[in-house]
Amino acid sequence: MTDSMVMAREPLGGLKRTCYCGEVNAAHTGAAITLMGWVQRRRDHGGLIFIDLRDREGIVQLVFSPDAPTVHDKAHELRSEYVIAVRGTVRKRPPGTENPSLKTGLVEVAVSELRLLNDSAPLPFVLEDDTDVAEMTRLKYRYLDLRRPALQKKLLLRHKVAMAARNYLAENGFLEIETPVLTKSTPEGARDFLVPSRLTPGSFYALPQSPQLFKQILMIGGFDRYFQIVRCFRDEDLRADRQPEFTQIDAEMSFVEREDVMVIMEGLIRRIFKEGLGLDLATPFPRLTYKEAVGRFGVDNPDVRFGLELKDLTETVRSSGFKVFADTAAKGGVVKAICAKGCAEFSRKELDDLTAIAVSFGAKGLAWVKLTPEGWHSPIAKFLSDGVKAAIAGALDAATGDLLLFAADRPAIANTVLGRLRLNVGNRLGIVPKEGFNFVWVTEFPMLDYDETEKRCVAVHHPFTAPMDEDIGKLDAEPLSVRAKAYDLVLNGSEIGGGSIRIHRSDVQSRIFSKLGIGEEEARSRFGFLLDALSYGTPPHGGIAFGLDRIMAIMTGSDSIRDTIAFPKTQKAADMMSEAPSTVDQKQLDEISIRVVKKAAKTEEERKG
Repeated sequence: MTDSMVMAREPLGGLKRTCYCGEVNAAHTGAAITLMGWVQRRRDHGGLIFIDLRDREGIVQLVFSPDAPTVHDKAHELRSEYVIAVRGTVRKRPPGTENPSLKTGLVEVAVSELRLLNDSAPLPFVLEDDTDVAEMTRLKYRYLDLRRPALQKKLLLRHKVAMAARNYLAENGFLEIETPVLTKSTPEGARDFLVPSRLTPGSFYALPQSPQLFKQILMIGGFDRYFQIVRCFRDEDLRADRQPEFTQIDAEMSFVEREDVMVIMEGLIRRIFKEGLGLDLATPFPRLTYKEAVGRFGVDNPDVRFGLELKDLTETVRSSGFKVFADTAAKGGVVKAICAKGCAEFSRKELDDLTAIAVSFGAKGLAWVKLTPEGWHSPIAKFLSDGVKAAIAGALDAATGDLLLFAADRPAIANTVLGRLRLNVGNRLGIVPKEGFNFVWVTEFPMLDYDETEKRCVAVHHPFTAPMDEDIGKLDAEPLSVRAKAYDLVLNGSEIGGGSIRIHRSDVQSRIFSKLGIGEEEARSRFGFLLDALSYGTPPHGGIAFGLDRIMAIMTGSDSIRDTIAFPKTQKAADMMSEAPSTVDQKQLDEISIRVVKKAAKTEEERKG
């Protein structure tokens, strides 16, 4: 179509939309309505012309009849994604032409007036939900991708979830209070995004990884119930469930213990799923201690919807003839296994794939046994007595046709390896449910872990988490055995929220800083304002933060949180649409006293090294 043939664009001219396209139904029959939206598709049947008109609420069928020649002629010129306004009368579709897959499928609109508000250039891809187009292309043209009904549906649900959270928390006495976006860098964990200060050359703000310190300050200030749906920032490597900027439902409460927080947050999750999906969740959610979760499922974010639980065989094989098992047990390690029902037919390639997974998570290899009608088929079978074999089979409830997978190592490695293999095998067998929502709380996390690289203790959650009262006495002699008053909420094997009771005494906080290798001078420099605040009558308090993006991905069955965010970044933290990050003018850099130093290219010797 040449430019001369394009319909003239028209103003609204006082037209007012009376309803959304997706809201038109049989109750409107006989009513005159005004609709506005985008042309999804045009179908010319030789006489009648049908247009599917789309807006954020759905699609409705428009009918243009030759009996109204002015609008009929104009309808001939419409193309996909033209923006139009129409007036018309709602009528029932003729018998046999109804479309039950559409909310509006029982009716159509006979158009009496049509206005072209804007035309559209040819599209880089078809705006259908099942379009097979590269994600990078969709992200580059995000303004078009956002028109796809499936993506719009997810963002509309996200709005409903956010409003449900706000309303529930407000009803329960929480106050929505904003916290700073430009704050002090206190690196402990992920890297900060830094923002140079123009007024103080050489100094930097940091974008918040969370509002943690400020929400604790609010508790000290007497605002005993706070919440915020807040943007947070972490400069870390990305994957499907991470973004450099993300959204949290953040909450804090004073004068509470762990169970108080968990109970009221269960109510929040119930409200979200009721108003978002119409589901009634059963509460209370099950509870697992960290020790039980890792012991049975190998990970601290267990998917408890299927079996394949880990079994500890350390004592069973301690005196066995298989040297790897016996030596591991003698050195204080563990020998654990899972029984993959019906998997004795796994090929050598499949076993090699499982071995590669085990090695990628720190194992030196993977021991396996196939239980065949002829007996135990495995390179390790000859080292195990009949009595040990019987004991292993009994512990694992194993039978002919099953595949046994073993990990022998330090507890952390053995659990992690089998936990990952459990998920892989569960997916291979198709026993991981594709539908439904299964929640579990994980509690009593270790407070500290030892970082071999930095040769010091690090906080498992964050350094403001309170130790369990009965474990405080172990801080000096057995710091790694101290449990934290921490709790994570796990949904279908993904951690969707984490929180804790906080340290509310300055002497205890200083003691924890010391255990983390943060000296008194460094603690004053980084956290002096918090230590001072804690000394002025701080109430016991605790809270939690839920990852809204991750919740939405699970609620909508999305493979990536990118599909539930309006303007996400790629895995390289780039915005394909706006082309951020980008270079800036030297004048801007001069104003903030920044000089960019490019890394020198590696020499041939360095590349080989």
